[in-house]
Amino acid sequence: MQAQTSHVFSPHKYLPLAMSLLALVVLYFYMGQRSAIATGLGIALGISLYHAAFGFTSAWRRFLTEGWGAGLKAQIVMLAVVVTLFFPVLDSGTILGHRASGFVAPAGTGVVVGAFVFGIGMQIAGGCASGTLFTVGGGSIRMVVTLITFMLGSVIATVHLPFWHALPKWKAVSMVNLWGWEQALILHLIVFALLYLFVCKVENRNFLLEEGESTPKAPLFHRITQGPWPLVLGAVALALLNFAMLALLGHPWGITSGITLWGGKLVSFLGADLSDIPYWSGRMAALDQSLFKSDASATNIGIVAGAMSAAVLAGKFGKSQNVTVKGIVTALIGGLMLGYGARLAYGCNIGAFFSGVASGSVHGWVWLFAALAGNMIGVRVRKAYS
Repeated sequence: MQAQTSHVFSPHKYLPLAMSLLALVVLYFYMGQRSAIATGLGIALGISLYHAAFGFTSAWRRFLTEGWGAGLKAQIVMLAVVVTLFFPVLDSGTILGHRASGFVAPAGTGVVVGAFVFGIGMQIAGGCASGTLFTVGGGSIRMVVTLITFMLGSVIATVHLPFWHALPKWKAVSMVNLWGWEQALILHLIVFALLYLFVCKVENRNFLLEEGESTPKAPLFHRITQGPWPLVLGAVALALLNFAMLALLGHPWGITSGITLWGGKLVSFLGADLSDIPYWSGRMAALDQSLFKSDASATNIGIVAGAMSAAVLAGKFGKSQNVTVKGIVTALIGGLMLGYGARLAYGCNIGAFFSGVASGSVHGWVWLFAALAGNMIGVRVRKAYS
């Protein structure tokens, strides 16, 4: 007879989550409402990312190497939900009585090269920007190394930005502004439907059989708090939380600028002078301010805290550690590529791709195709050293 899984309520597992929520109250009174909202949304994002194991890197790699399509299909659902929510608001320019604007950037050489480098780095590092943050929260030592070099790579890129910005590029184009939100939405939903059908057509049918197999279900409260979540639930949660950020903070979800700020603070602490670098000329005050004064930085901290809370709730914090010399080397190299590429491309898989597409920006689609090309190379590199 097969033993049944016990779902015993363990109060101590909720301690990190309780501490995170208490920290939000402290933030509200000492740093203000905006910092608390950004951090709170980050905590929710971290929980969603961890419990759904929502990784862009593994989804793209497994589709390219195994034909596993569930990850890509979840991402397509996520994009369909988010554009449906974003486009009407971006067209009006306001929500809840304040200004709301998307991430719209020029699509040019820097975006193509940056996204391509980022794509290779995803597979070498074994994570993207959001993946790095939530696995750090989950207790991964190797991904802490990736995060540190991500920070350094993004700071190095700020030194080279004048060169990259001088190269040929198209002007920033918003399809919402170009065609109106209704036509832009219809076009995007048609494209997403075609992409979904394409993935269904080429994916390995054996995985569909595995996904359809019944598994013992835990009580609803246990599944929500301790996971795992279905990928589609994670996809919808991320779309809703991105929209919540637009509604409450006036802009979409972004990660890279926060990590770049962390890197800037780190190298400044070590004695580097960033004042002569154009990127930092208007951001010197941020280097002296609290990390919670930056929306992206506060959200990133929240993601790590939320993922840590989720990992403890799931009883998986720090589990499955296999730190090797090769793993550290690939984390170092991959992290540098992630940071450098993300800074060139106006963002990562979140700010440039997810939120870029959500904003109707052409550069979000350019980023996608360049990053996919980079992932194809990265998969080959990964296979070579594995």
